[in-house]
Amino acid sequence: MLSRSDRAITDEARVRLQHKRYRTIAENLAPFVITALILIAWQVLVPWARISRLILPTPSEILTTMYLKRGLLISDTGVTMLEVLYGFVAAVVIGIPLALGIFYSPMFGKSIYPILVALQTVPKVALAPILVMWFGFGILPKIAISFLIAVFPIVIATVVGLMSLERDMVYLVRSMGANELQTFMKIRLPAALPSIFGGLKIAIGLSIVGAVIGEYIAAEGGLGYRQLTANIQFDSALNFAALMIIAVCGMITFAAVEAIERLVVRRR
Repeated sequence: MLSRSDRAITDEARVRLQHKRYRTIAENLAPFVITALILIAWQVLVPWARISRLILPTPSEILTTMYLKRGLLISDTGVTMLEVLYGFVAAVVIGIPLALGIFYSPMFGKSIYPILVALQTVPKVALAPILVMWFGFGILPKIAISFLIAVFPIVIATVVGLMSLERDMVYLVRSMGANELQTFMKIRLPAALPSIFGGLKIAIGLSIVGAVIGEYIAAEGGLGYRQLTANIQFDSALNFAALMIIAVCGMITFAAVEAIERLVVRRR
C-alpha cells in the first residue's frame, strides 16, 4: 500500500506527464494551425480588399491551378529537384574533402580560402550567363550554380566543427596510443557532426535557390522556368503555384537532412 505522500507524488508525476503530452501535441499542431489561419485570412482579405487576381490570387485559385496543371508542375518539380540533388551531392563530395584539406594543411587553407570567399561573394546571377555560355542550355549550368552556392557553408561548417574539439581530448586519446585516423574517426568526426549537419541544412536550401536562379537565366523546364512563362502569360496563379511548390520542396529536403542528422548523430 502506498502512503498518502507517495500517492500525492505519483499523482503529481502523472499530471506533469499529461501536461507534457499536451504541450508536445500543441507544439506539433502549432505550425499547421498558424498556416491554416494565414491561408484563411488570405482567402478572405483579398476579395474584401478588391485586389486583382493578377496581383495576388487567392489560395483557392492557386490550389485549383495546381490541380488543373498538375502534370506540368510535377514534371517541372522533377527537373528542379534533379538539379538540386546533383548540385547538393557535388557540394558535399567536394566541400567536405576541401574542409579536411583546410583543417590539416594551413598552407592549403591559406591558398584556397580567398578563392572560396571570392566565389561566395560574386552574385550567382552574374555567373549564370558565363556558365550558360560554357555548358549550354542543358542541366549542367543549373547544377553548377547549385553547387557553387551550396559548397561554401559546407566547407565553413565542417572546418568550424573540426576545430571545436578541445585539445585536451586529442591529447588524451593520443596518450592512449591512438593514431590520427583513429582520433579522427572516434573523436574529431563525432564532435564535428552537429556543425557539419548545420552546414548541410543551410546548403540544401541554397541548392534550391541556385537551381531556380539558373532556370531564371536559361532553361527549358523547371519551376523557375515555369514562373517566367507564367509571368509572360500574366498567369499569377501559376506563378504562385510554382513558388509554393519551391517552398514545399525546401521544407521537405530540409526535413530529410534533419532526419538523417538525428539518425547519424544518435548512432555516433
